[in-house]
Amino acid sequence: MDQHESLDTLAAEFFRVFSRMEYALKAAGYNKGDGNAKANWYEFAIAIEEIVKNPPSPELERAISFIFNAPPKKQIIVSRNLEWEATEPNTKSRAYKLLQYVCRIRNNLFHGGKFNGHWFEPERSEPLLRHSLTILTACVEATPEVNRAYNG
Repeated sequence: MDQHESLDTLAAEFFRVFSRMEYALKAAGYNKGDGNAKANWYEFAIAIEEIVKNPPSPELERAISFIFNAPPKKQIIVSRNLEWEATEPNTKSRAYKLLQYVCRIRNNLFHGGKFNGHWFEPERSEPLLRHSLTILTACVEATPEVNRAYNG
């Protein structure tokens, strides 16, 4: 399997896990309340703040360090041209910042910032996706109600 086929497989796994995670958050009560069904990533960040501050495994610690040391950029449009902007989420919560970066990775991939018939920067996309999967999996495992909804 070449690198691009491997990235295709990894991206599919990332979408599968991310989608299940958003469902689990909403089903477990981490939602925005009545109306449109939206996950409340901020409330969830409060629940997982401790595992982000003190990761329970070396793998999670490496994943968190990678994302914070090489955070994903945000795709923007300037004078009708696509550009990338290094924008840090405006929050004091380390966990919420981390989750915002994981959501940005999802958005960049889903909305064509990383893939448009071929992979842009595949050498960067691969570790971003792998580390995001590690983070999402650890978050599910750290919260019993989310774990039940995710695996139920």
